[in-house]
Amino acid sequence: MSRVGKQIIIIPSGVDVNIDKGIVSVAGSKGNLNVKVLEGIVINQEGNTLSVGRISDDKKIRANHGLMRSLINNMVIGVSQGYSKKLEVIGVGYRVNLQGNVLKLSLGYSHEVNFPLPEGINANVEQNIIIISGINKQLVGQVANDIRSLRKPEPYKGKGIRYENEVIIRKSGKSGKEK
Repeated sequence: MSRVGKQIIIIPSGVDVNIDKGIVSVAGSKGNLNVKVLEGIVINQEGNTLSVGRISDDKKIRANHGLMRSLINNMVIGVSQGYSKKLEVIGVGYRVNLQGNVLKLSLGYSHEVNFPLPEGINANVEQNIIIISGINKQLVGQVANDIRSLRKPEPYKGKGIRYENEVIIRKSGKSGKEK
């Protein structure tokens, strides 16, 4: 058995889970999410718990077992608590502004970078910290990574966009430099 797949999912109060025709729908205070059940996976709901099983030990079905459990668990957590990622913008003259649904970033380029936020994603800007939040874990992570890729942190001065607790290994400059 999959170590992840055999764990049960506890459904908190205020979250409704429906399993209908191969689609799992999860509704909570923050929103609704749906996922299609993968082939060979069986989902059982008993009271306020969900268990994910499989119909055979085929390699592909075994691989999908833990994945399906993780997807459903992420949806349950997303609609009840939500997900967020913090990004720090570090550098002289690097600025971030939120105008409507568009992040406007000054990142040392000759132009300002406009990053439109997809539907279902919220952003807050506090000085040079961007907080990306939403109910879909995959989408929050993808948007945070897309913003980070606009100006990745460089190893010499550490300038760029990085995750909140990300450690950047710094390099020394030219060690043989003469004055």
